[in-house]
Amino acid sequence: MAETLRKIQENIQRVLVGQGRVTDLLLTALLARGHVLLEDVPGMGKTVLARSLAKSVSAEFGRVQFTPDLLPTDVTGLNYFDQQQSRFVFSPGPVFCNILLADEINRATPRTQSSLLECMAEGQVTVDGVTRELEPPFFVIATQNPVETLGTYPLPEAQLDRFLMRVSMDAPDLAGEVAILERFQHAEPLDALQPVCGREELLALQQAAEQVKIHPALLEYMARLAQASRSFHGVELGVSPRGTLSLMRASRAYAFVQQREYVVPEDIKAVAVPVLAHRLAVTGGVGSQAQKQAVEELLQSVPVPTEDWT
Repeated sequence: MAETLRKIQENIQRVLVGQGRVTDLLLTALLARGHVLLEDVPGMGKTVLARSLAKSVSAEFGRVQFTPDLLPTDVTGLNYFDQQQSRFVFSPGPVFCNILLADEINRATPRTQSSLLECMAEGQVTVDGVTRELEPPFFVIATQNPVETLGTYPLPEAQLDRFLMRVSMDAPDLAGEVAILERFQHAEPLDALQPVCGREELLALQQAAEQVKIHPALLEYMARLAQASRSFHGVELGVSPRGTLSLMRASRAYAFVQQREYVVPEDIKAVAVPVLAHRLAVTGGVGSQAQKQAVEELLQSVPVPTEDWT
């Protein structure tokens, strides 16, 4: 198990430079059976990161380039009349895959964005009254530019809540940017990536991550964070029970990525901002930075449980 995770991490790092934290969070969401929203300005490597993970896993990959004229049926599929068979036939959309890249999701209209709600929450697609199950694992990696960018539509709260995490890329330092130039000077590393993990191995990793132990005191700590967020200063809408469950799943998967069989408080703190920030409605705050700051202040205000040796 640990060897498979290490191979995936190394495969992604052959393309990306200095994105170890983001890679760990992406794998955490995958093992927790969640979905990830990569938010950052253009050119930071969001699409490259998503494609690197997809090429590292031998599973069916789908991609949708979201644009203002994209229709919901372009994502989910549609029924069309086949003249040769004299009946309606379903043509599946790109959502019928294992890893879906929803590129620049906030450039589509809210109507098209909502076409992902059912498949992300329930792992199924309903078209014309017929429900079709999606084959597990099903993992959505959506990218978006900040809402302030011209020509984008803000994701509604219901859509944001379907994402286990919202993650921003780390800007490279001088040495890292030089390494990027050298790595891409003569070749495209992404083209040379080969799968290092199969679909069945990925399912086994997800099941193993669910066996990571969490002490009851840490479960109470997560609940206290959620409770405190609902009455925290500057926060209009706190974390919902779904958010608390997401924090638990992410903490367990993050501990597994760190090759531990149990969760420690540092795991909860490591995933708290990516899991909770986009679920908060902050008074007078604009953009994701105010939400992240609110979660960081929340973590400082709620005491971390310590082990009782008496």
